[in-house]
Amino acid sequence: MLIENILLIIENRPLYRLNDTITSLSHGLIEHSGKLLFRAGESYAYFYIYQHFKLMELPWNRPITWYLAAIGVDFCYYWVHRACHEVHILWAQHQVHHSSEEFNLAVGLRQSILQGWCGFIFYLPLAFYIPPAHFITHQQFNLLYQFWIHTKSIKTLGPLEYIFNTPQHHRVHHGSNIYCLDKNYGGVLIIWDRIFGTFAEEKKDEEIVYGLVYNQPSFNPLHLQTFYTEYVIQRFNSMTTWRHKLAAIFYGPSWQPGKPRLGLEEDKVKVVPRPVYDVRIPLWCNIYLLIHFSIMVYGFHLLAVHHVGLNPLTVLTFVIYIIGSLTAIGMLFDNKPNACVFELCRCMVLVTLIQRMQFININENLLLTFEIFFVLSGLFWFLQSIKVLQISSKIKLH
Repeated sequence: MLIENILLIIENRPLYRLNDTITSLSHGLIEHSGKLLFRAGESYAYFYIYQHFKLMELPWNRPITWYLAAIGVDFCYYWVHRACHEVHILWAQHQVHHSSEEFNLAVGLRQSILQGWCGFIFYLPLAFYIPPAHFITHQQFNLLYQFWIHTKSIKTLGPLEYIFNTPQHHRVHHGSNIYCLDKNYGGVLIIWDRIFGTFAEEKKDEEIVYGLVYNQPSFNPLHLQTFYTEYVIQRFNSMTTWRHKLAAIFYGPSWQPGKPRLGLEEDKVKVVPRPVYDVRIPLWCNIYLLIHFSIMVYGFHLLAVHHVGLNPLTVLTFVIYIIGSLTAIGMLFDNKPNACVFELCRCMVLVTLIQRMQFININENLLLTFEIFFVLSGLFWFLQSIKVLQISSKIKLH
């Protein structure tokens, strides 16, 4: 991300916005916090099928095994990704990844906490012949490859564009323009899109508009993780027949009663270039939020290192706190009136949690520093909360 910002300076283009970047990174922390709770439970089915039902045992040290694993994983990823756009309940999770109005490397980390559980079933056919070690290795390589294609700094890669997924192709995928919708699902290879009719070339004469068609004006990661699931539930409840209720969950996001599974092309909303959502807050508040976010990253690192030896309830407690902290940071970026009260509570809760962190091998002086810092932070937001209450009282009196 540092290199990309240097390139943006050279190109005289806007740098990363702190609020949007921290929101993207917050989603990454939330996704990985969820993995601490489930401890790769989604891989259990793959291991079980391979151990009990494999059709053949490919030699682990033969190149053909690695080639088949690479192609198989990428082929399955195409269908996972396509399903996440064409099945409403899966889109409710995947939309998190598309919720940023920016397109940079940080956006590559913006994922749903349930993303891993949305697509694991699509990979299970590989378990009949691909060893788990090869599958997991190539699944990780596939994800790593997809990180670097979230950039506007690389324009084109020439002939490689015909075979591989590239930044140019992925820019189209993240666009809300009509020609961009539901296109370019490939992970490493773009040939799957060319074969199955979901490929679209980037148009040089039309600016790509990033974000959702109906974008959410928020930097609150918890809201962005959950708002669309709430919408799917509302759609389900609004339907009058069970057939329509199930369709509201398993058909496409654009489906309406009496329409095809994915809706009609003419019903798609034309999105034109629009101002990005941005809230101006004081410089000191940006610095404060950057410091507190960095502390949360460090806290997540400690939890990730030590979580195996902890009981699930302890892990759950700290995961909830991390998500709550990232929510508070998002609320402050949104400049919400009640954010100061929420932040006050968060600071005081951490002071309490620090007393229970003996299980972590961390310097006592550092813990004391954190404790003092959060007490002072809490005191500051206590005073801010009083100010907000006084202002609210004056407004009500008038």
